Amino acid sequence: MAEVSYINPLSNEGRQIVRQYGDLNQIFEEDESMIDTITHTTNQRISDDSLIPKSYADYAMKRIQWAIEKKNNKNYTQAEFEFLTNSDLFMQDVVIFHILCQAIAIQFNTGSRETRLFVESQGTLILERLAKIPPMSRAEIIDEVMDEVKVDGSINWKSLRDVVSTKKLKLTDLLIDNGEIILQQDDFLERFSDKFTDRSPERMYSILIGDSVKEQILSRLIMQKTEEYIARIKEMSARIEIHPAIIEIGENLKDFIPEEISKYNQYYAGSGGIYGTVQAGKLNPDAFPPCIQATVDGVSSGGRNDAIVLLLTSFASYARLYPRIFASDESVKVSDMDPDLSITENEILPLIFDAADNCTPPLFEDQPQEKINIISKLGFGMHDRVDINHEGETKWYTPMSCEKIKIHLPQLCHPDKSCKGINNPLSCYGRKKFQLDKEAPKEE
Repeated sequence: MAEVSYINPLSNEGRQIVRQYGDLNQIFEEDESMIDTITHTTNQRISDDSLIPKSYADYAMKRIQWAIEKKNNKNYTQAEFEFLTNSDLFMQDVVIFHILCQAIAIQFNTGSRETRLFVESQGTLILERLAKIPPMSRAEIIDEVMDEVKVDGSINWKSLRDVVSTKKLKLTDLLIDNGEIILQQDDFLERFSDKFTDRSPERMYSILIGDSVKEQILSRLIMQKTEEYIARIKEMSARIEIHPAIIEIGENLKDFIPEEISKYNQYYAGSGGIYGTVQAGKLNPDAFPPCIQATVDGVSSGGRNDAIVLLLTSFASYARLYPRIFASDESVKVSDMDPDLSITENEILPLIFDAADNCTPPLFEDQPQEKINIISKLGFGMHDRVDINHEGETKWYTPMSCEKIKIHLPQLCHPDKSCKGINNPLSCYGRKKFQLDKEAPKEE
């Protein structure tokens, strides 16, 4: 049977493995035993040597690459990452999980896109690993892991609000007794066996509480514990000295993640334009004013709608397509700058939708109609996608002024020196991008 820590690296067993690992400096050294296990993993592609991680540090990067490709690559190939579901690597995997948690905690904010990418991918990986364990062993390990992740010996239904909000699980799928979710057979039989006179209580347990429900709950609970673990490390990092190896992994991730995502989302591809001018070009996140960066990182409930629909939609579209709108008397449409709408669909909307997904809770999960409002603010009417035939049905909204942001979204307005003398976030972006482009080394 697979080890508990293979499913829950935060288990007592998992923590013991980490304590016994030894000097973290060795994570950059080639590990022949790990390489051998990976190359002998069933269905693992080994024709390309670059697919095989040679060290723990390589494995960590591959783990993040898998998360990005699984989510974004339409041509994702499972055979390139088959080793991630090899239970023989559970000890290495536990160490790498903890290394990544620590590196992410010191390098990124707890609510960042990078943190969420890792936490969500951990939940996905748990489900994939469980699917590969034979049914009888799977049921046993689920119960064993569930015992460890319970809080005060039980699971309260309120702790699963997040997973219910994703619509992957319904409250009606759960058996709840006095606020506690009943999942394990022994608990079910103890509470309800005398309620069934014409049917086997064991059979009723199988009908009412399916394995898929238990797996979804288990996955979500470990995701929550991973988030809590990263938050604790973040808090502790202000008081303790972080190992240089962890710092190096964090710095590598800072470069690696946007580079990998840029293959599928052009928002990360960097800045464009002509030096010395503020021309339309690739969005440069380094030039985003504080209010826009805060919106991209994710807004809490209460200000989500205005931040995404009114502030970010207009800012991103004009900053990318027509940054000189306030210096012009022209009346323009999106298609004037983006005739085939490819920039709008491949760069602008992905940025807006990613920011909406980063909200707490994600904006479209409980308010899917806001996608239509975003399309409307770009000038394409009340429709669920941009279509040249609908352009002009509504107005392409210009960005909110700083004054309006202070009134309607005060939680996002935290001016820095780049905001001095500015009255609109688009103007702030234009000035800062001009400076960054001017300072950038010119290509020979």
